[in-house]
Amino acid sequence: MANSSNHGLRRSINKVDRLKRNNRLSLMLNNREARALGIYCSRYRVRNKSEFLRETIMKAILKRFDDDHPSLWEEPEPTLFCRDKS
Repeated sequence: MANSSNHGLRRSINKVDRLKRNNRLSLMLNNREARALGIYCSRYRVRNKSEFLRETIMKAILKRFDDDHPSLWEEPEPTLFCRDKS
């Protein structure tokens, strides 16, 4: 019995280690951008700017990945590099 509880504890510690944020990202804003961000955060009661920026960036990335995902049912749009066979 004791081993099964230790096994669950190890698994949760391992998961916590995988989710730990170790990569730093630095972001520079000009005065107008910083002011707009400050106004937005105060107006919409954003308490954690780091969390807000992280979630906003990841939502944009995941949306772009989703939009660019190939589909089996859509015809590819012609580009400058493909020849029209008609």
